[in-house]
Amino acid sequence: MSERKKLRLGAFMRPVSIHTSGWRYPGAFPDANFNFEHLKRFAQTLERGRFDAFFMADHLAVLNMPMAALQRSATVTSFDPLTLLPALAVVTERLGLIATASTTYNDPYHVARKFASLDHLSGGRAGWNLVTSVNPYEALNFGLPAHPEHAARYRRAREFYTVVTGLWDSWADDAFVRDVAQGVFFDPQRLHVLDHVGPEFSVRGPLNVARPPQGWPVIVQAGSSDAGRQIAAETAEAIFSASNTLASAQEFYADVKERMRVYGRDPDHLKVLPGVFVMVADSVAAARAKKRHLDSLVHPASGLATLSVLLGCDVSGFDLDRPLPEIPASNASKSNRDRLVAMAQEEGLSVRELAQYVGGSFGLMEMIGTPASIADEMAQWLESNACDGFNIMFPYLPGGLDDFVEQVVPELQRRGIFRREYEGRTLRENLGLPRPANQFFPD
Repeated sequence: MSERKKLRLGAFMRPVSIHTSGWRYPGAFPDANFNFEHLKRFAQTLERGRFDAFFMADHLAVLNMPMAALQRSATVTSFDPLTLLPALAVVTERLGLIATASTTYNDPYHVARKFASLDHLSGGRAGWNLVTSVNPYEALNFGLPAHPEHAARYRRAREFYTVVTGLWDSWADDAFVRDVAQGVFFDPQRLHVLDHVGPEFSVRGPLNVARPPQGWPVIVQAGSSDAGRQIAAETAEAIFSASNTLASAQEFYADVKERMRVYGRDPDHLKVLPGVFVMVADSVAAARAKKRHLDSLVHPASGLATLSVLLGCDVSGFDLDRPLPEIPASNASKSNRDRLVAMAQEEGLSVRELAQYVGGSFGLMEMIGTPASIADEMAQWLESNACDGFNIMFPYLPGGLDDFVEQVVPELQRRGIFRREYEGRTLRENLGLPRPANQFFPD
């Protein structure tokens, strides 16, 4: 009998809870965004729970919400991830460290250098979440009058990836001979100058950091639109997806894996990790009661503001007690908009009901119940080819994280679908991903 498939678990950290009111929940740490001792505790708890990675989302602007909603959000500010994650690397040993870096508002050389440095500092635990950005306010912070169009962002992202990975391969793994007697530090024959010239970028290289321990930091992608699926199939090794139902997750999983085959890629070399909001308690009723209490802390303005952001249009003028009207195309995330429009139509939700649904946890998939019932759901998704694992979103911190590690993880381990010990020291080893060969020095 073949070995049972194992879950991969990331922790989606903003770094506080995804839930709008998570910071208000009894026992939560309201100051977690800028309290390193709290963040260190979270990372060490995740490592104790044998999580694959601390996945840190990022925005390059204050969220594009009305002030009535924005003032109630704990995610309005956070540390720069490539400042925080090296610090967390020092206080952890096996936990992967994944950071978002936008291809729209960065340059490839910066991203290549920073992630190569993080990979060295962490001993091979870095991952880059390649995103094109959805917040239009980011453009205004980088001298642009408006957010570039969706298709243009993805064209830039694809070439950005090519440049970054080319820079990571600037040096052969054995380039640095460090021959003290002869006074030779590196072999110039083992150095490649990129000299990239393309539609979007002109980058000479080489990178002034040695090749990362993992060869390349793990490439993560978070888009679910057709363009997002395509770039994931071509480039990604893990994808943070947003499926609300088993059927939609199975469709997404099959589609992306099939696209990989077109490019000659092994489908096992991409881990599909849907985001899931988890609330655990001793009974399903108690878990639902905790969720109702958490949701009760959300101000009504937050729901309408969040829905406006996700749909890419202002819903405040809609009749709140009627179904969604026709939603025009926008420059916001296409996958978020399409998912919510489909949900509203299928379930007959009014605008008010849809706003209430997304107001707390942004309309993400939820697993609410006991450790056993949550493990049942996760096993079903894993074994029916809907995912390779999950990106866990905790309802509040530290309690929601502690509950998951102390109650759900042992149940998953008991069932044989989650590790008891890490497989290796690098993020690639723990995710079961190969180390890429150097494209310029394949020997």
